[in-house]
Amino acid sequence: MNQRSRAGALLLLPGLLLILFGFALPSAVMLFSPPGVAPSDVLGRVGEMLTDPYDLGIVGRTLGLGLVVTVLCIVLAFPIAVLLARSTSRWAGVWLALAVFPLLLSNVVRSFGWLVILGSNGVVGRLVTGLGLTEEAPQLLYTPVAVVLGLVQLFLPLAVVACYSAVAQVDAGLDDAARGLGASRLRTLWSVVVPLSLPGIVVAATLVFAGSITAYTTPYLLGGSSQRMLATQLFAYSSVTVNWAAASATALIMTVLVFLVSGLSSVVARAKGRVQ
Repeated sequence: MNQRSRAGALLLLPGLLLILFGFALPSAVMLFSPPGVAPSDVLGRVGEMLTDPYDLGIVGRTLGLGLVVTVLCIVLAFPIAVLLARSTSRWAGVWLALAVFPLLLSNVVRSFGWLVILGSNGVVGRLVTGLGLTEEAPQLLYTPVAVVLGLVQLFLPLAVVACYSAVAQVDAGLDDAARGLGASRLRTLWSVVVPLSLPGIVVAATLVFAGSITAYTTPYLLGGSSQRMLATQLFAYSSVTVNWAAASATALIMTVLVFLVSGLSSVVARAKGRVQ
C-alpha cells in the first residue's frame, strides 16, 4: 500500500506542479503584487472600494444581476432538465444536444445577436412601433434588462446540463410511487424530484452565479458604460487608466465573492447529503 501511495503521489506530482506554478502562483502575484505595486497598496485599494459609493454601487449591481440571472436560469433550466430526463422519446438525445448546442457558439456571437434584437432598429423596437404602442422605439440596450437577457442566454445551457445530470440520477420509479400514493405531478416534482436533485441544482446555481459576476463580453456589449460591472471595471482599470492597484483590488473582490459562493454551495450540498 505504501508503494501504491508513493506511485499515486508521483503520478499526481506533475499536475500539481503545473497547477501551482502555472496558475496558483501567477494568480497570487497578480492579485496581491502586480507590477510596481506593493501588497499594502492593493489591500488599501480594496478598503477604499468597499467604502466608496461608486465602487460599492458596481459591486452591488454585479451581485444583484448575478442573483437575478441565477434565479432565472434555474427556474427555466430545471423544468427543461426534467422533461429531457424523463422523456421516453427516441428524439430525447437530439433535444438534449439542441439544448447544449449554444455552448459551442462564441459568447461574442450570441451577444451580438442581442444587439440586433434590442437595438433601436431591431426586432423588438420595430414590433413595438409597428403595433402603435409607442411612437419611438424603446431604449432597451445598455440597460439592466439587456444584460440580464444576454447572461441568461449565455448560461442557461450550462444550467440545463447540470440540472439534467442531477435529475437523470433520480429513479423514475419514485415518481410513479408518489403518483400511486395520490400525489399530483406538481407535488411529485416539488416533494420528490427537487429535493433529490438539490445537489445538482446547487452546482448549477454556483456555476451560473460565478460566471455571471465574472462575465465581461456580454455586460460590455449590452450594458455599456452605464451598466458597469466588476469585470468591465477591471478591464477599465487594467487597460484604460492602467491602475494596477485598483485592477488587482477589483480582481481580488471578484475572487473572494466566487470562493464565498462556492464554499456556501459546498456547505449546502453536504448538509443536504447528511439529511438524506
